[in-house]
Amino acid sequence: MANIKSAQKRILVTKRNRLQNRFYKSSVRTLTKMFLKTVDGYKISQNPDEKIKAQKILSSVYSLIDKGSKRNVFHKNTAARKKSKLASYLKAA
Repeated sequence: MANIKSAQKRILVTKRNRLQNRFYKSSVRTLTKMFLKTVDGYKISQNPDEKIKAQKILSSVYSLIDKGSKRNVFHKNTAARKKSKLASYLKAA
């Protein structure tokens, strides 16, 4: 454990930031997997309900990516690349 007060504070800040980063990254991964699964289901069935569901999931993924980018979890170009990739999956379906 650190003896210097500023080092102790940095440990707390690092822990807080690590948890925040982990939340955003894992949530984006989970929602991306859900989105891809829904898009695959839509490709097979061509059911309009599946497409609406995929669009709702896509908007929530966009929201999380944007919030993560705002909090410096993702670099802005990484966020743009992730969003572009997801949009192209939906468009291809």
